[in-house]
Formats: sequence, structure tokens, C-alpha cells
Amino acid sequence: MKPQLFIIIFIIIITTTTTKAADILPGSTLLASNPNSRWSSPNNTFTLSFLQLDPTNQDTYFAAISYNNIIPIWKAGGPVDSLGALRFLSNGNLQLTNGTSNDVVWSSRTANLGVTSAFLDDNGNLVLKNGTFMNIWSSFDNPTDTIVPSQSFNSNHVLRSGVYSFRLRNNGNLSFLWNETIEYYNSGWNSSPSVNLSSPSLRMQPIGILSLNDPSLSSPLNVVYSSDYADEGNILRFLKLDVDGNLRIYSSTQGSGTQNVRWAALTDQCQVFGYCGNFGVCSYNETGPDCGCPSQNFEFNDPNDSRKGCKRKVDLSNCPSNATMLQLDNAKFLTYPPELSEQIFSAGISACRFNCLVNGACVASTSLADGTGMCYIKQPNFVSGYQAPTLPSTSFLKICGPSMPNPTAVSETVEKKNKGKIPGWVVALVVVASLLEETNRKKCSLWAYEEFERGNTEAILDKKLSKQEMNMEQVIQAIQVSFWCIQEQPSQRPTMGKVVQMLEGVVEIDRPPAPRATEGSFAGTSLNASSTSALSTFAASAPAPSSSSSLQTAKNVDRQSSSLLHSEIE
Repeated sequence: MKPQLFIIIFIIIITTTTTKAADILPGSTLLASNPNSRWSSPNNTFTLSFLQLDPTNQDTYFAAISYNNIIPIWKAGGPVDSLGALRFLSNGNLQLTNGTSNDVVWSSRTANLGVTSAFLDDNGNLVLKNGTFMNIWSSFDNPTDTIVPSQSFNSNHVLRSGVYSFRLRNNGNLSFLWNETIEYYNSGWNSSPSVNLSSPSLRMQPIGILSLNDPSLSSPLNVVYSSDYADEGNILRFLKLDVDGNLRIYSSTQGSGTQNVRWAALTDQCQVFGYCGNFGVCSYNETGPDCGCPSQNFEFNDPNDSRKGCKRKVDLSNCPSNATMLQLDNAKFLTYPPELSEQIFSAGISACRFNCLVNGACVASTSLADGTGMCYIKQPNFVSGYQAPTLPSTSFLKICGPSMPNPTAVSETVEKKNKGKIPGWVVALVVVASLLEETNRKKCSLWAYEEFERGNTEAILDKKLSKQEMNMEQVIQAIQVSFWCIQEQPSQRPTMGKVVQMLEGVVEIDRPPAPRATEGSFAGTSLNASSTSALSTFAASAPAPSSSSSLQTAKNVDRQSSSLLHSEIE
């Protein structure tokens, strides 16, 4: 055999062997139960295998393409158990099954399309090819939650993570949606939604630049620079939509097995709609965003996961008395498109509260104190809250009263330091009872009752007591007992023995009737306490009394605008 011919044959054999080693052929299978079962790229940088990605459940597996066999960049469908399998069928379909029943969890939908082989390249792209090496399907064209270098993300693609999704709009803006309805982020190089590019796409450059490409642009537009932009080293930088609804750029040095955040679209995580679930309130502690419930009238849906939201302890449909409005200072309920158009009014704080109270469809409202005078009425069943000392807004939430505010960090600390002292309810009972008695049970008793019905419990108490330890549930019990103790008819007043039983929780406390009062003027409104309709209207709209005439005038204007808005809603 001639030497030249031998060399040619040898090269052909080597090339054929290398191709077959890298190709994945029909009939190949990956098993979740076998940790050594994997398909790798030629340089072993990327691997398709089963990974355990849920730290709370070690019995679930994901078929995923990963960087260094640790950091996932693409997932095939959802989780499976230890009997899960990813099969490359003879008909060309790639299929993920679960359990002994082989239920299909996901497939590439490429059956009978001429697919003859699969290939995972060194960029992390899984490709299904036909006999002429034409790409029929690829993971880059079917992204899940991540974009890596060499991958093009256009306006037809979607990243999804939990209830959140990310899209590239035709004007080049980045758009985030909650549950495919609420758009809580829309930003980019072009803020005008009327300007369309011909076919925009995003690319994550290896050096850490997120760029916008379009045939109509003379050169790519650099949209975002990562904080480690252009740093040297064998680093993978990728864009990922996280399960918390934020879009971030990460970097991972090869061999480290770790990833670091280099940029985040939203610097304020609490602005992500639904981050703390329905009726959840997002705030910040020393470690970062924290989810809680609006008040002690609510409880977590899942005590082990505060991000799953809250629920009322007493549903409004089962409320034995009229609903009241819980007041949350320095708080807002997030309002984004498409909610804005039909749920925004110009109204003062009292009118904002009142109109939600009388509107059967309203569950919450937010009054802005930023100079705009805007009021947002929340009608959907999903309410996402945000509370911070710097927020110029007050929010109201419809509850089955009375209001039971959350204990403050200060009161919790004092409680720990002052165990053995007189219980807060004893102090509260003395203060409230004395206050009502000293005013001959007339105007002040009526005012206190109406504040209590509004859920404004703290307004009734001595301001000096608010700094001390207070169990609000016991305080509310004490206030209810106080109203029973000042009833006009002696037969309605409880005995001292029953008072003690009610305060100790042995006897259930019924809702006290409104105190009777002589007819007179209160906060600028003439009122006969024997009139139920007048009382309920007054309790809903009248502000607390003030010694300032200018302040009272402003609040009277508020009440007038409240009536106007009321008629508009009805």
C-alpha cells in the first residue's frame, strides 16, 4: 500500500471514530438512578445528566445540561423521581419519562422528522440533526431559564422560572411578567414602546456584556456590563431568570463549582410582583428581603416557606361583623400594568380608605404621599405588599376586624427583658376604662369605639404605652371588655368575675354594641348614635379628632371627596 493512501485512510478512520464518539445515537438512554450516566461535550465542559437541584427534596432529579457538571444552564421539563429516564428514541424523539409507569414529562417533539443523531457541543448547545447534518432541534432555540455565550435570544423566545417569565420586546426592551399577566419590569435602551426593530436579539458576550443586535443597527448596542467585565480567566458568564423573578448575570470560573452575581435587573427585590406570595408583605432585615404577613389577622399559607404568602385567619365571607380596614404605614401594594388604567383615582388618604371599604370588589388600597395625590384600588384576589420606612405611602387592607397589628422589634425586645411585670392588658384596661369614665362615656367613648371599629387600636391607647411591651391580642380583649363595662344599661355590663374570665380567654367576648351618646357635634359631623346607618357611615369615613383647625379642614375636604368617589364607584 502506498504511504499517501495509508495516511488518507488513517485520517478518515480517525475522523469517523471521533465523530461517532461525540455523537449520541438513537437508542441511547440516561438514567436518574445512575450518577455516571451522562452525555458530554467534546472538551467535557458541558454535560447532559440527571442532577439533584432541589435542596429541600433529595428525591427529585432534573435532566439538565450543566457547566462543570454542577451549574445547570438548561433543563428538560420538570422534576422526576429516581426511576426517571431520558431516552433518545429510534423515531428521533428525545423523551423524558418518570416512574414505573413511564409517564412522559417532556419531549423534543421531533418524532419522524428524520433525526438520526444528537450532539452536545462545546458551547453547551444540544442539537438534534438529520442525515444531512441539518439541525432539526436545539436547546439554544428552546431556552429554559438561562442564556449563555454563543446563544441568540430573540423576541420569539421566553425564559421561565416558577411563575415568572422574561421576554425581549420588539422595541428592544427587557420585559418581566408575573403569571403571564402583570408586567412588573419593562426597560431597555429604548423606552418608546412604539418603535419596533426588525428582528432584535440578545447575546451574552463571553467578556460579560449583554448586547442587543438587529439588522437595522450599524453595530450591537451594549445594554448591560457585568461587574467583572473583561476580567481575564477561564470564566463562563451567563444570564439567568431566577425563581425570585429577578434577572441576573452570573460568572463562574471553570473548576470552581461556584457562581457569583455580577448584575441584577432589579436592585430592589421587593419591587418584584408576588415575591412574597398573595397577601405577603416584603420588607428588609439585616440580611436582605424578608417576607411576612400584614398583621396578626393573617397567617402563613406554609409555615415553612414565607414566600408562599398569607391568608386571613377569618375569611371575609365568614365575618360575623362588618369588615374593617387594616392600616399599614409606609407600605404600598404593588400596582403594575395592566392594573393601572382602571384602578387609579385622585383621592386623599381618608377617601382612599373609605372607597375600598364600601366597594365590594376592593380588597386593598394604597394612598401615595409623594405629591401626586393618587390612590390605587386593588380589586384582584392577588395582593403583593411592600413595606419600608422610606416609602411615602399608606395602605389599607380589608379584614374581619378588629385589627391586630404585628408586634414591633422594639416591643419584642422589651417583652423579653421585662418578664414578670404587669401584663399589658391590665395597663390597657385601666387606661381605657379611666379615659372613658372621665369623659362621662360621651364623645370620647364613641370616638374610641369608632377608632376600634376602623382597626386603629393604637390610637385609643396612651401614647406612652405604645413604647412598652404590648400583646395586641390581649389589648384588643381589654378594649372590648371596656366597651362592655361602660354600657348604658346595667344589665348589659359584665360582672367582675366575668370580666376576669373574658380577659383570661375562658369566656368568648362577643362584639360589644356601640356606646350610646348624646346627640352632638363630633369632628364637624352631626351624629345621632342611635342611628345604625349613620354610625356605620361615620365609622367608615370620619378621621380622628385633631386640635389643629387647619388639619381638620383638610380632613373635612377629604371626607367630601370620599363621598364623590363613593358615588362614582356605585
